[in-house]
Amino acid sequence: MAQTKVSAEQIAHELHVAYQMEIETVINYLANAIHLDGILAKEVRESLRSDVTEELGHAEKLAERMKVLGADIPGSLTLAPEFNQRTMQPPPDSTDVLTVIKGVIDAENGAIAQYQKIIEMCEGIDYVTQDLAIELLSDEEKHRREFIGFQRDFEHRPQLK
Repeated sequence: MAQTKVSAEQIAHELHVAYQMEIETVINYLANAIHLDGILAKEVRESLRSDVTEELGHAEKLAERMKVLGADIPGSLTLAPEFNQRTMQPPPDSTDVLTVIKGVIDAENGAIAQYQKIIEMCEGIDYVTQDLAIELLSDEEKHRREFIGFQRDFEHRPQLK
């Protein structure tokens, strides 16, 4: 199957979507890292706090690539999260760690899908952006794997629920 030629503008648009997703993730990870309470939440809180820095780094790399491609870098007034991480909102019960874990997995799945889309778009066209998307995809897969482990712990140990 022959690939349709994609423009730099189309690639920049998908980078913009990924950038917004990363910024939204930073906001939600930070909120949940502070919101969660209890002994069982400690490791998840710590993981979210460290992931905030990494996700912010992803946003920075995406913004730098958009700049190179000649695209505008969105400020807060132009950001309109397209992914809309409903499952990542802090739960009413601050000890509901499992809901947060599942929300993180949803967010990581969304990021993974977006980076896979960028990788496919850039094949044979923009190897630098493709390489960046591959790097960020790898990070997101590691994050997801960690939270799948947390989920299994909670689901297989009734005393943790």
